[in-house]
Amino acid sequence: MPRPRVYRTEAIVLRGSNYGEADRILTLLTLKQGKLRAIAKGVRRAASHQGGHLELFNHVETLLAVGRELDVITQSEVRHPFRSLREQLDRTSHAYYLAELVDRLVEERAPAPEVFALALAGLQALDRGDEPRLVLCQFQLRLLAASGFGPELFQCVGCRAELRPEVNFFSPASGGMLCPACAPAEPLAYRLSLGAFKLLRHLRRTDLSEGARVRVGEAVSREGSHAARDYVECVLERKLRAPEFIARVEGG
Repeated sequence: MPRPRVYRTEAIVLRGSNYGEADRILTLLTLKQGKLRAIAKGVRRAASHQGGHLELFNHVETLLAVGRELDVITQSEVRHPFRSLREQLDRTSHAYYLAELVDRLVEERAPAPEVFALALAGLQALDRGDEPRLVLCQFQLRLLAASGFGPELFQCVGCRAELRPEVNFFSPASGGMLCPACAPAEPLAYRLSLGAFKLLRHLRRTDLSEGARVRVGEAVSREGSHAARDYVECVLERKLRAPEFIARVEGG
């Protein structure tokens, strides 16, 4: 069946760049088409009715027309503007991380409804005031699992034995956790405290609607977040830019 010339879909605005005098090229995560790039013509003009609808991180309903190179956004309506998220810079910085990670992990034009649902849940959690570091840590674990790259947190990746509730080791390069007996064979593995180990397992098992509401100390939160980021960057084989922004915001 030929692709429709005009189609409607929900979308989350991940990234945008100015184009020409008044246009803007947007990277969207859509419910039906996966990730795609589209152009919003004239959106930067003061008289444009779409400008406020297509801001970064907005959850929108869009009507797109198929173009030769880029599809064209002809209509848009905001479903969730996430205003609270925008009013606090620490939450905004974590939303940048979420958007960058989705952009890096999701292939263009590959339908990914589970990823769309996770991204929407992550933005909702940041918007309602859940602890941003835990939201992002959990989002990374759930997104990696949905994409087929999740770290092993329940069995040792060396001997495959069930991990005991003790100080174990984490090795992004090996694919997850190592027991104390297997860890010496992996020079890049590092200790993970029992608190951080339990946190990662809890966040992996629970939904974004509840997992990030767990209460943990600052040190454990940072340790778990660091491990999740190490693993993501190992999978991507590149450093992400958003963590530097988060560090500047947290450093004041």
